[in-house]
Amino acid sequence: MSGVRTSAGTILKVSAAKPSTFDAAGYSALQSEIVGEITDLGEFGREFSLVTHQPVGSRGTQKFKGSFNEGSMSLSLGLDMSDKGQLLMKAASLSDADYSFTVTTQNGAQFFFQGKVMSWKVNIGSVDQITTASATLELTSSPTGVGIVESPAANS
Repeated sequence: MSGVRTSAGTILKVSAAKPSTFDAAGYSALQSEIVGEITDLGEFGREFSLVTHQPVGSRGTQKFKGSFNEGSMSLSLGLDMSDKGQLLMKAASLSDADYSFTVTTQNGAQFFFQGKVMSWKVNIGSVDQITTASATLELTSSPTGVGIVESPAANS
């Protein structure tokens, strides 16, 4: 049987606090708010820069992994100006600080990370549209290089 599933039931939580330790236990101890009305969480994950070397003797390009970037997320939401999680995201967009985030999938797997909310935009749209918001998160690493922390579901 395949372990593939839909994204239905996935939630995002946000906290202004940093974990005492950059692991699942540290993140789980934080008081966080669920960000409501998310319609698309986008993608996230570490990406390495490509470093190349072209020795003239062999003419071939050698490829190496360089620095890494934890990536970014583009969120789409139905705007709810009374949602505590959305209000915290909007506040985070006005701050230079890293915030703590938790993505919990429908089967209980979790992804924990730090990030900066780089944008919070409202889209009023037309008469036949839901008023929406979008946010861009830039995922960051801890001072020791810890990025996204994964905690698999108990039943996976």
